[in-house]
Formats: sequence, C-alpha cells, structure tokens
Amino acid sequence: MTVESSESKELQMLEYLKNRPREELSSNFVVQLLIILLIKARMGLTSVLYLNYLVLRLTRFSQITTKALTILNQMLYFLLQAVKSIHSVGVCHGDISCRNIAFTCSNLWHKTEDELFSVIGCPEVEPLARLDGTPLGDELPKELVKAAEWTEWIEDDEEDIRIFDFEEIFFHGQEPEKLAQPGLLSVPETIFTDTFDDRVDLCRIGYMIYAFLFTIWPFWYLGEDVFLVCQLINLVEKLPAEWESKWRLMLMGFKLKSGHDPIIEDDEISKVQRKFAELEPDPIIEPLLPMMEGLMRFLPSSRLSAEDALGMLGNLSAK
Repeated sequence: MTVESSESKELQMLEYLKNRPREELSSNFVVQLLIILLIKARMGLTSVLYLNYLVLRLTRFSQITTKALTILNQMLYFLLQAVKSIHSVGVCHGDISCRNIAFTCSNLWHKTEDELFSVIGCPEVEPLARLDGTPLGDELPKELVKAAEWTEWIEDDEEDIRIFDFEEIFFHGQEPEKLAQPGLLSVPETIFTDTFDDRVDLCRIGYMIYAFLFTIWPFWYLGEDVFLVCQLINLVEKLPAEWESKWRLMLMGFKLKSGHDPIIEDDEISKVQRKFAELEPDPIIEPLLPMMEGLMRFLPSSRLSAEDALGMLGNLSAK
C-alpha cells in the first residue's frame, strides 16, 4: 500500500513509532514503513511512503449478527490496544475513523501473482489523457489503476487491524492550535474550549462503535456548530455546567442570525440508550453500551481510558 505525503510529518511519526521498543507494542498495531520514494510533482517533490501490508478498509455492518458482533469486539480489542500503545509513548493519532483503520491480509503475502489475481481479479488499467489532447507533464502518471475490490472476503475473524494515516498526529504537550476534523466526527471540547489532548481519540472510538452498531453516525453536521451541539446534548448526557455559559452565547448568536431557536432534544433517556434498546439482546453486545457512553462523555476528564475500555470487553483476548 502507498500513501502520498507532501509533508514530512507523517514520515517522522512513522519513523518514531517504528523505532520504539518492541515491548511498547506500537509496532504491532501501527503500519510499518518499508521504503520512501521522492517523485517530482507539480508542486515540487512529493514523498511516497510504501507500507508493508495489504489492507481492507473497515465498513459498517449491514446486519447485526452474532458473527458481526464477534468481529466488532475483535476490532475494538485491537483498536483500543493500538490507541493505548501510542498514547503510552506520548502520541495522539488525532484522526481515528473508519477511513484510517484497516484489516491486514497476511495470507496474501504467500500467494503467487496468479493466485492473487485469481482472488481479487486482474488489474483494470486505463491510459490517462487530457481532454484537449495536450501531452501530460512528467509529474503525472501515464496510466490509472482501479482500486481492487474483494467483496467476498470472509477472513475478518482471522486478521488483525492496523492504524494508518498520521497526518493529524501530535505529541502530548505539543497539541496544534486547531484540530482538523470532519464535521461528522467533531469532538465537543474543540467546540467549547481552546484546548484538547489525546483523549480526542477516545471520543472518536465511541463514535465508531455507534456507527458500526446502528449503521449511522451519531449526528449530522449541517455546517453550524449549534446544530451539532443540539444533537450532542443527550446523546449520552446533558451538557456540563462548565459549558452552559458558552452554549447560551451560541444560542443567542444563532437566534439573532436566524430569528428562531434550534430544536433541542430533551428526553429523560439518552439517545444511545434508546438506540441500544432497539437491538436484539446478546451477551456479546452488553459491554458496548457502557463503553460507548464512557468514551463519548462531554468532558475529556470523564471519559474512559483505552485501558478501562479494554477491561469492559471481558475475557476477549488476542489471538
């Protein structure tokens, strides 16, 4: 797998994690760097990082079955171990999501080229050409290769997962002024405070559990933080008293601009608990409710640690 990077930040972090002692486990959960190539691109030299594994990206389950829940628990075990290990060396990933976590496909390392293509199909290649017929510059490839698909892959209970994409990574104590994050995955402290730390990873894991179980993200982002907060309130709990004053100011600003108040859900039972009650009872699923609630707490100081969340998975152990 290759990852293009126009900056050296990801490379520096991969090298840092690669050089940590084996007993710190980070190398067991983070992609490993093979080689680095520099290629000429339109904006200058671009680093191309070659990673030593084949991946299948995580997707949400279309149906909650016992096997799906078992796989989910396994994924959570490795994901929580990964976050625990990088946090233990003072590093925050900063962008935990389904896009940046993938299964390994270790069995393919022992396949011949013909055996590999018999599984995923032959590469589909198309020449790259400009619409106006002018020649391509040296910075552009001559061909495009379609990403392989493997819809019948069933080895998800045999493989591990790895974290990749370290563009937003930072060291504890060296947090950036602003965290680049998709609106759908915004963590509340980045809205209500001027500070954040590695506990943003924990909140994002909570969002992932919700998405896997309910096949939908916990909230929609409509371009306004006010709408986002309205959905966050009572997702797990009420807004903390510490943030009430800023919330009132946000509501006043919204009403001045729109002429009306936003709709805020006010139910005695949290949205997570209501959604959870709709699922078929299963012993495998029981620990996931308190885990989700603990990881998605408003205040970072109130959130579960990765180690505490691991304890909630019961006696699930690594293969």
